[in-house]
Amino acid sequence: MNSPPLRLIVMGVAGCGKTTLAKALGQRMGLEMVDGDDLHLDQSVEKMRAGIPLQDNDRWPWLDRIGAHLSEPHPHGRVVACSALKRAYRDRIRAQADEVFFIFLSGDFELIGQRM
Repeated sequence: MNSPPLRLIVMGVAGCGKTTLAKALGQRMGLEMVDGDDLHLDQSVEKMRAGIPLQDNDRWPWLDRIGAHLSEPHPHGRVVACSALKRAYRDRIRAQADEVFFIFLSGDFELIGQRM
């Protein structure tokens, strides 16, 4: 019996190690790895560059893109590094990609502050 391709989100606050772990998982498990930031719409990237915080309405299309990316065929699956801090964000991704596993990274406030 074949297992369905794995769909992982490595989530947490900025500086917690999402991208590092997602890359390691991708290499170790043969998963295609994408940094969720690379899936932002151009207008959202411009807002962030200008120091304008994104609102949920800016994030919905991004989360849809992450979910769509995860649902695309890949022999072993995909892993995406993405903050996904709100339950509504995770639900939005699940709506596109169905069965997704979320790995939440947490860390010491001081350590994450040093990384930032």
